[in-house]
Amino acid sequence: MDNQNKNLLIATALSFVVILVWFLLFPPPETAVDQATAPATEQTADAPAAVSVPGATPGAAPGTAAPEAAIETVRVPIDTPRLDGSIALTGGRLDVLNLRDYNVTMDPGSPNVQVLDPVGSANPYYAVYGWAPGAGLGPEDVPGPNTEWQLEQGDTLRVDSPVTLRWDSPSGLIFRRTFAVDENFMFRVTQAMENTSDTTLAAAPYGILARHGEPADLKNFFVLHEGAIAMSDGKLEETKYKNIRDLDVVPAEGARAEVMQVAENGWIGFTEHYWMTVLIPDAGTSYRQAVKYNEGRDIYQTEIVLPTQTLEPGASAQVSTRLFSGAKVWETIRDYQEAGVDRFVDSIDWGWFFFLTKPIFWVLHHLHQWIGNMGWSIIALTVILKALLFPLAYKSYVSMAKMKELQPEMEKLKERAGDDRQKMQQEMMALYKREKVNPASGCLPILLQIPIFFSLYKVIFVAFELRHAPWFGPFQDLSAPDPTSLYNLFGLLPWAAPEPASTLALVFIGILPILLGISMWLQQKLNPAPTDPAQAMIFAWMPWVFMFMLGGFASGLVLYWITNNTITFSQQYIIMRSQGFKPDVFGNIKSSFNRKKKAAGKSDSK
Repeated sequence: MDNQNKNLLIATALSFVVILVWFLLFPPPETAVDQATAPATEQTADAPAAVSVPGATPGAAPGTAAPEAAIETVRVPIDTPRLDGSIALTGGRLDVLNLRDYNVTMDPGSPNVQVLDPVGSANPYYAVYGWAPGAGLGPEDVPGPNTEWQLEQGDTLRVDSPVTLRWDSPSGLIFRRTFAVDENFMFRVTQAMENTSDTTLAAAPYGILARHGEPADLKNFFVLHEGAIAMSDGKLEETKYKNIRDLDVVPAEGARAEVMQVAENGWIGFTEHYWMTVLIPDAGTSYRQAVKYNEGRDIYQTEIVLPTQTLEPGASAQVSTRLFSGAKVWETIRDYQEAGVDRFVDSIDWGWFFFLTKPIFWVLHHLHQWIGNMGWSIIALTVILKALLFPLAYKSYVSMAKMKELQPEMEKLKERAGDDRQKMQQEMMALYKREKVNPASGCLPILLQIPIFFSLYKVIFVAFELRHAPWFGPFQDLSAPDPTSLYNLFGLLPWAAPEPASTLALVFIGILPILLGISMWLQQKLNPAPTDPAQAMIFAWMPWVFMFMLGGFASGLVLYWITNNTITFSQQYIIMRSQGFKPDVFGNIKSSFNRKKKAAGKSDSK
């Protein structure tokens, strides 16, 4: 076996092992249905878990209160071009929010995606605000999670039409909470406190996102981060739900917690596959943020605690923060970053290979804007990637052609060296040097494609822009596996294809995985099969093994791989012919079938 075949076999085997281990340990996640319904009545919300607030009276900081009996509450509607929902006057909570632009499934009649849910629903998830009592105040003097607010101004929260809630404290304080929203997914919540008493009083404003239990549609897939996400002065922190449960108990916080002090810029919240809700203090604000888990109630929390406000009699103060709750659309998030939200684009899970995933997505995004179809954009991206790698590929294929020309000379070297392997290696290296051939150069394009493959898979899996992105015909969601199936002859037979991620779906694959296997098989036929039986068997099975392994992957990724194989085949064929070596593709295909017939004949004779 010559060194070229050895190197190619090693590179191919390594690729096979990496993807095999990945597939076995982390199979593609099952498609889960988003929760999209909420009841009309609810229980009162749990208050935020205990936090320690500078200047606040010990023990008077926000704490977790037991939920009361289910009650009805008056609601303030939210109505924007992209959002609908409501704010509960009980607690003044933002706890019902639907995204008008996005349905749970591909069916246009399916419910809109709901990102926030009230207490009393299957998976409560809401934003609650308040003031932690400081000097001169007790818990009854500040608004809590069950406070009955009054609507002071406005009737429906719309773009450029805020609403204001009011609550008068028994201690002589007047609290106001104003909600405003832009044309996308950003709320601004302004908390105001006015001291009408004759005593100096103090309180610290806070904001909390509370999630009861894990999300119903949690993917639990290693390539995707789901859980708490926080930016603290330029440092990104990601904590999965299982790791939140393992945080150390912090006595001052009254729960398992991780507390971070932010000097100037930050944000914190929860991120899902395609949706995110985060609390965002204004830039330049010093505050404390925390991730918490209440074991007794199975509540995950992220919170911000702003500096204590001390008010003389007759004085007033207000604090304004933002709340993003919506889809992780790159353009929208980028615009918010340009408007001052520090490193907000990093809320998208770019992964360890961010130096590849970010530019790959950027190119794909702009191609999609120009072409208008994500499938053709993926094909165009593949062409660009192959063009960038062409110099290396050209050198590799030229080297492969020269290696074929040197085959007769190498056979002579083997005969002369006999069993002296050291002598054979020395003479072969001298031959390579004399003919200016690098046997390792054939492996480089294959090795370089592995991180590109993983990076593109990451982009296709996490980027919101691929969600429900159509190509043509049956391929209406490139983020999902191929919907066609051998089981019903790709729609010709009158029964449905197997459910995705089922055993039948893994066996009865679709059109794209089959085309992938054929493209890999044809690529092999550019060269004669190895003479070594073990090599020949591995090479013969490789395309079909990959075909079934990648059958459950996102259609967009399989489309990329088919396009990549097709371009590679064309490049290699043309370059090898330009170097005087004429690949006999049809002859190699015919000889492979002849070998199988001979092997079958020998087996029958035995």
